[in-house]
Amino acid sequence: MSHSLGGSQKARDTLGYLRSQIVGGQWPVGELIPKEPELMELVGVGKSTIREAVRALATLGMLKTVPGVGTFVQARTPVSSLLTDFLADHDLEEVLVYRRSLEIEAAQTAAVKRTDAQLEAIRASYERSARLAEEPSELELGFTRDDSFHRLIVEASGSRLLLDLYEGVMQTLNQAAERGLVFVGATRETMLADHGALLQAIEDRDVRNAAHSMALHADRDLGIRTDTLEFAPHTERAETLIEAGLEPQRLVGE
Repeated sequence: MSHSLGGSQKARDTLGYLRSQIVGGQWPVGELIPKEPELMELVGVGKSTIREAVRALATLGMLKTVPGVGTFVQARTPVSSLLTDFLADHDLEEVLVYRRSLEIEAAQTAAVKRTDAQLEAIRASYERSARLAEEPSELELGFTRDDSFHRLIVEASGSRLLLDLYEGVMQTLNQAAERGLVFVGATRETMLADHGALLQAIEDRDVRNAAHSMALHADRDLGIRTDTLEFAPHTERAETLIEAGLEPQRLVGE
């Protein structure tokens, strides 16, 4: 899929530059891109050219402008945005099942392919979450505040396809969370125990425990809220995994 700007080569180069910064990860998903004056200086074009390029990428679902705040990276590729639109027509429980499958594959692949640098990034994210858990004001934050731990695991799988699909799923769940339809279904303590088990399995390059730890975690970390019901979709499956001896504390030897 492509989207081009009419007019000069400068206009096309501007779009190409902005897109390359997003695709290459220099501007991470969820982060603000530089302000207009900085972009004008970086690319060497005027304000109107920058704005048109931003609009083009917003049309593709890669950027999102929030008035009074700035422009955020919403997706690394148009694929993620297209998937988000597609998933919007499906039940949220089905979306959570799809997310679970992606994350299990990512976890077990990361256990094999992760680099030392990627492992340290995952560890740093876990330790940051542990510090935040000690602050009462952070306990009720939704999952949208920081999904970096999960994203880093997907990145460590080395699969660009998994990452694109993951971003599309998370856009869908973020939008649902903003409407109050998705919530954190696990306590902070359980969340940290699950993340600790995943970290340990990936560090040990233990494919089996990485897959089982993610399966258990994905079964209980998010829930769906309706007008009359609040539940974690796969609580029974999570309990079955625990009964089978796959409680995270056992995996990390606690």
